[in-house]
Amino acid sequence: MSIIDREKLVVVGGGIGGLATAIACIQKGMAIQLIERTPQYSHVGAGIQLGPNVTRILQAWGLGDALAKVAAYPKQLQARDARSGKVLGTLPLAGRAETLYGAPYVTVHRADLHRVLHKGAQVDGVGLWLGQNIRGWYEKPERVYVQTDGPQSIYASALIAADGLWSVLRRQMLVTDRPSFSGHLAYRAMVSQADLPAHLRSDQVTVWMGHRLHVVHYPVRGGESLNLVAIVHGDKPEQFQNWDQDADTRELMQSMGKVGRDLHERLASVPAWRKWALHNSPPLSSASEMVQGRVALLGDAAHAMLPYLAQGAGMAIEDAHVVAQCLSTEGQTVQEQLQAYAEQRWERNARVQARAVRNGQIFHARGLEAIGRNLSMRFMGERVMDVPWLYGEGPTP
Repeated sequence: MSIIDREKLVVVGGGIGGLATAIACIQKGMAIQLIERTPQYSHVGAGIQLGPNVTRILQAWGLGDALAKVAAYPKQLQARDARSGKVLGTLPLAGRAETLYGAPYVTVHRADLHRVLHKGAQVDGVGLWLGQNIRGWYEKPERVYVQTDGPQSIYASALIAADGLWSVLRRQMLVTDRPSFSGHLAYRAMVSQADLPAHLRSDQVTVWMGHRLHVVHYPVRGGESLNLVAIVHGDKPEQFQNWDQDADTRELMQSMGKVGRDLHERLASVPAWRKWALHNSPPLSSASEMVQGRVALLGDAAHAMLPYLAQGAGMAIEDAHVVAQCLSTEGQTVQEQLQAYAEQRWERNARVQARAVRNGQIFHARGLEAIGRNLSMRFMGERVMDVPWLYGEGPTP
């Protein structure tokens, strides 16, 4: 096996977290080699919500204009009862996010965000290797060696593992907790708004809450498409691990049970669905779960989380911003720089992980807990629906 001598940072994983890391680091003057196992990008996926804590970082990287061309800017977040259809509370988004937090709240197709990041990486000159599987790494005092399943091995100053939920590199770090099935199934769909009756089209984020279920929908692609996600409780399908498979509306409606006419009509308007088994990891408990010597975990590889705070992609982008800042700090060793990254990130990520779990419990509540939830939203509205600690805090560009 030949060894390529590269005094650079190696990033494993060409998804949102990996591309974001490459962009952030190369803008700090680092040489980057990004390695992705798929032979070509397919740019697939569903919708993503990006809060102002994330969009202000993308703007600082010079990607604001590119994002604006593909994103939607929902006017508000609205919570509704899944059975009665009643509006429980609203939180203005358009304008308010910019005023309070300095950046917009947007919704975007994952594939469009990936293209924005991919193009940004190409413009910045990131080295990209596709079709390369990583077998592991070993560390020497002055280098980390990254082993691929090809004839070459790379050694570099540091390794950032952004290889997703089932990270190979996370397992080598001997992080003991593996992602586990949450007991929740996600049905996802994307439809053209032009194909929907006028009363089913939407320019806002809507969350329908019910017993052991919730549904979220919002516009993407400048409002041309509507992204829908329905979450239900269920058993993990035997035929797949964590990714998706075909599903239909009848199957979804059987899983959901009784819902109100308004929600039923909206779900019935969707011709086809994809189904995911949702996995997550326990909230981080220390910085040591994110870094080991010259190797650091980032995004889902470090802190897989449920989507009920809409921050999975956001936390990966925040991670990327912070790791680039830390690696550009002078007067420290690489190990000290990566340790500083983990120290800055683990508590915030853990808080988001825990809040996402709690949101799922609130969304799916029944009985007295559901009554209390509805009353709180009805009378306090913005106060209980906003998350200032999330949108207003975090890393500063």
